[in-house]
Amino acid sequence: MDIKQLKALVTVAEAGSVTRAAELLHLVQPAVTRQIRTLEQELGVVLFERTRQGMRPTEAGAVMVDRARRALNELERARVEVQPTPGAVTGVVTVGLLESATDLLAEPLVSAIAREQPGIELRLMTAYSGHLQQWLDDGDLDLTLLYNLASGPSLNAHRLARERLWAVAPHDEALRAASPVPFSEVAAHPLVMPAAGHALRALIDSAAARAGADLNVVVQTNSMRVQKQLVLAGHGWTILPGVGIAEDVARGSLSAAPLCEPDVWRSIVLGTQRSGRTPPAVEVVARELGRQVHAAVRDGRWPSAEWHADGTGLEDR
Repeated sequence: MDIKQLKALVTVAEAGSVTRAAELLHLVQPAVTRQIRTLEQELGVVLFERTRQGMRPTEAGAVMVDRARRALNELERARVEVQPTPGAVTGVVTVGLLESATDLLAEPLVSAIAREQPGIELRLMTAYSGHLQQWLDDGDLDLTLLYNLASGPSLNAHRLARERLWAVAPHDEALRAASPVPFSEVAAHPLVMPAAGHALRALIDSAAARAGADLNVVVQTNSMRVQKQLVLAGHGWTILPGVGIAEDVARGSLSAAPLCEPDVWRSIVLGTQRSGRTPPAVEVVARELGRQVHAAVRDGRWPSAEWHADGTGLEDR
């Protein structure tokens, strides 16, 4: 098994075609086919099956593609680290962003890194906290924003801020930021909720138990965008962090108010891998992401958020 075979494997899987993979790799088609067949012979399994849609990895092939992609990423990172530009920090850093905070943080983070550390290549992944934590544990992320987590055997969690959850309703309900809504009132409406199993849903269910309220959940989804679309269409109310609905409220498409009785908060933390050496590029990006979160809270762009850095030096300077 060699690097050429791994590159061929990953490229065929991503392109869905040996012909297209050969073009991307600047090889002739028989060479790519030979690399795949040699790898299959070495492993003793079939890695691809032909379908009407093209070449699709088998179950064994999907496992190998996933592992090969990680191996190639690590090799590329090592190459960049041992061949740096003098005086510059270089490397590939994969960052996880909470879906609700992506619009607020992605572009400022990319701009700051491009301006201050052009030798760093950023790769951004967005999802709910549970998925991001799993990707961090699996080694697919170098660092990520998470919420309501403490440090554990596999990760370090640096507390950055906390933010309040909001009731979100159609515009004609006229909810206002200055008038918090009791949880029991929200529970009286049909609700569009995050799917069971998501950390945000667990936080909401816990608040419902404290309020002694039964939730009338009419739809569950794993997409914040879908939650907002369904509320806009009149299917019910929902509960989201303020950062996820600020622009919608400003445009007048939705109305929102902080929850009360009880207040519901979530902690925003920066998660990093606990094991192994932390490359300088990851440290640089972690500090910059912390600064961007702090700036957003300080400037009022992160609604109802409070800065609670735990002395990690990640605050804005």
